[in-house]
Amino acid sequence: MTKKVLITGGTGLVGTALTTLLVEKGYSVTILTRDENRTSLNSNITYSFWDINKGIIDQELLLSANYIVHLAGAGIADKPWSAKRKKAILDSRVAPIKLIYNHLKDNAYQLNAFISASGVGYYGAITTNTIFDETVRAANDFLGKTCLQWEQAVDELTDLPIRTVKLRTGIVLAKDGGALPKMMQPFKFGFGAALGTGKQIMPWVHIDDLARLYCAAIENDNFNGAYNAIAGNVSNKDFSKTLSKCMKKPFWLPNVPGFMLKLFLGEMAVILLEGSAVNNQKILQTGFQFQFTDLEDGLNGLVEG
Repeated sequence: MTKKVLITGGTGLVGTALTTLLVEKGYSVTILTRDENRTSLNSNITYSFWDINKGIIDQELLLSANYIVHLAGAGIADKPWSAKRKKAILDSRVAPIKLIYNHLKDNAYQLNAFISASGVGYYGAITTNTIFDETVRAANDFLGKTCLQWEQAVDELTDLPIRTVKLRTGIVLAKDGGALPKMMQPFKFGFGAALGTGKQIMPWVHIDDLARLYCAAIENDNFNGAYNAIAGNVSNKDFSKTLSKCMKKPFWLPNVPGFMLKLFLGEMAVILLEGSAVNNQKILQTGFQFQFTDLEDGLNGLVEG
């Protein structure tokens, strides 16, 4: 029997890559969408309308799913962090889980696992010599609190009981979306440079590996709990140098001053100016193998000189 995967946020960067991989592996994929008229030409991909604010979701579809992958969430870096925006970032991650939970808790279901995105922001926007593993408590800043409440909403499903997996993701390197195309812009015009001190750490993962990792979390019952979903750690300065090399563009000095980024971005500048390394040993112990562990190899397939 064909296994059914339901995805929230399925039209985004990670969701699109994951859907392609799942269909290749023979899964049937349903993507929850706010577009009532969206359809698919692929018989293995369907779209289902939902409205989180109104509590609208196809319960029959939900109860027939074998796996749910939760990727929905307002972009962390899309808009300045006003109080309203912060609330939208949190609510867009937590409210969908609560809606799904409320439909599952009093009904018969065949859900084998609920797999959710999370972020290395769980450990906070700080630069330290500490290498964080999954046993560390969440930070007390905006990113830490957001990721904690996000994961706590997921943890409620364990009471049903449902196997849950939380993938704390760093910077996703992809050609057609995410952070990389934005980071490439100044390099294209010959103004590539490190940001702030350049010492802040950027945990990263290639989009192909991340899609494979979600598949592994679906297929491997040993996946349980939180995982640092990153292939490597690199300083912002070394990342910038590697990116300039792959793009065959000059590396500009001096660094972009941190105060300038704070002036333009406000509080949100911390996501560019701060960061610490995280440990991915827990994922490696599942037997999962990253295809891209060398940053230069990963970037070469994504950038054009």
